[in-house]
Amino acid sequence: MRTISKEELKDLYHKDFPLWAEINLELLREKLYDLVDWENLLEEIEDMARSDLKACISLLARILEHLYKWDNFRNLAGGETAGRGWIKSINNARKDILAEFKKYPSLRNKLPKEIDKAWIDAVRNLERWLEDNGYEPEEFNIPEECPYTYEEAMTRDLRKDL
Repeated sequence: MRTISKEELKDLYHKDFPLWAEINLELLREKLYDLVDWENLLEEIEDMARSDLKACISLLARILEHLYKWDNFRNLAGGETAGRGWIKSINNARKDILAEFKKYPSLRNKLPKEIDKAWIDAVRNLERWLEDNGYEPEEFNIPEECPYTYEEAMTRDLRKDL
């Protein structure tokens, strides 16, 4: 392994991430811990740990968005058959979340605590959808606080409303 200074290694993080990772891996294998770029390495590990939770938050946001559309915007979307796609999307997102829980059981306890973050994303998507359909989002008073519980988001059966 060629020698590289800590400063060069830190610069490499921004210039050539794969090479940075390869060098840090080699340093760890060789137990040259004092040469490892710990600051960036710890940040990467933290990001890895959060990436699966972020994916679940995104799925929960989709559920919340489509629940809200179902409850409030079916009349804007085209009458009686409107919203069937939202139901399908909700059910698919729930299945995807449950699959993530099977792979990463710790997420089961973490996701319910993230409903407020998911609602922020859901509101942004709702506002875009309204704008894309020629409406002013401000006219609809979308609540700042999530109107659904986590339990409702994950279990409410919308098929009975068809």
